[in-house]
Amino acid sequence: MPRRWTRSGSARLGPERLRRFCANRGVQVQRRKAHEIVEAAKASLTLPPQLRKVHADVLDADVALLGTLDGAIAQAEEALGETLPRTPAGILTTMPRVGVVRASSYGAGLGDPSRFRTAAQVYRMAGLVPRLYESAGKRRAHTSISREGKAELRGAIIELGRALRQGDPDFARYAEELAARGKAPGIIACALGHRANRVAFALVRDQVPFDPRRWR
Repeated sequence: MPRRWTRSGSARLGPERLRRFCANRGVQVQRRKAHEIVEAAKASLTLPPQLRKVHADVLDADVALLGTLDGAIAQAEEALGETLPRTPAGILTTMPRVGVVRASSYGAGLGDPSRFRTAAQVYRMAGLVPRLYESAGKRRAHTSISREGKAELRGAIIELGRALRQGDPDFARYAEELAARGKAPGIIACALGHRANRVAFALVRDQVPFDPRRWR
């Protein structure tokens, strides 16, 4: 984010240019949110001077708080960057678009990889398997996930799937195929997470860098 965010600058950019502006600085802004920001910026420019100053003061305070949070996040990432290479999860940074934070999140959620024989056990512990219900003495899979497991690991697996969708052509094609078949975004995210977890667990277990040819 820029050091000084101005309302007039937001209004001039427009929603799409604002999204590109933020993306170039590592910040993803949804199209709906970009529209809200631009409209709010336009509205604030038409306010009376006194009220405009109040809004400007609030915005300045928010920007200052954001700067403090950015600094704290940078320090945390630096600490993770020093620790991660000494853990089994350090190998995960060889995966496309997987940096220190995503790799650390998966490693922390996984814990000692020797506890698991298969990636399926990890996936089950994350609570991402379909929820089961019984009817007339028969057990059937529900369309929703069980969520019976570690929420931190569940989020880390979904993030790995999102990263590979953005950075690996094969994962991107898989996501497109699922979307073409009418699968809901949540189902696509879980399916990508399932594949990403298989890759990540194998890398952590075998300590072999990511090779797209192996997982194609």
